[in-house]
Amino acid sequence: MSASILVVEDEPAIQELVSYTCTTHGYQVRRADSVAAAQDAIRSELPDLVILDWMLPDRGGIDLLRDLRAQERTRTLPVIMLTAKSTETDRVVGLDAGADDYVVKPFSPRELVSRMRAVFRRRAPQHSGEAIAYGPLTIDPARHEVAVDGKPVKIGLAEFKLLKFLAGHPDRVFSRSQLLDSVWGDHVFIEERTVDVHVLRLRKALAPAGAQHLVQTVRGLGYRLSIRSDS
Repeated sequence: MSASILVVEDEPAIQELVSYTCTTHGYQVRRADSVAAAQDAIRSELPDLVILDWMLPDRGGIDLLRDLRAQERTRTLPVIMLTAKSTETDRVVGLDAGADDYVVKPFSPRELVSRMRAVFRRRAPQHSGEAIAYGPLTIDPARHEVAVDGKPVKIGLAEFKLLKFLAGHPDRVFSRSQLLDSVWGDHVFIEERTVDVHVLRLRKALAPAGAQHLVQTVRGLGYRLSIRSDS
């Protein structure tokens, strides 16, 4: 599944341009024209990245950004400020408030996409669209392909998404609830034990290539992808 982008912009022409740019590059797009609408959208379904205008009709986008950084659910949500406020002070305020990047209007659509990819590479590599390599694993999101030491591995869609996410955060331990939110979306209501089923299927898919040991259980905490043998 492609990354989802929430475009928070009240100027129709700019909202349309940003949305069109994101869509043509394979992203899923939702739109909001106010802070209240953005909050409703985020409450309904957590996006993978927010493109946020500063000047909005009900509240400042910078206030929404601070709210997002203050809440556990949205603390690490990637945010790019897209605004006409162009002074050095404005940039400093935006970045200090927690923006991952700051793009000034008028902007180049190509540059915006490039900056989005850069943010994804830093914050969520599984959404960058680029191949992820870790140890003997290579994961190609665009082609939906997995290889171990260059040899292809057959894998189901859910297991592919799980592996892609774990490979984007190697050696990090994730609880079942974190994996559900990050891989399936926090708007999907399924049992946490479902994660165990998909982990078992993922290991089974990697077993013919001798890579099942990379998907590790950390007792009492959750799962990780690691070339390390300690747990």
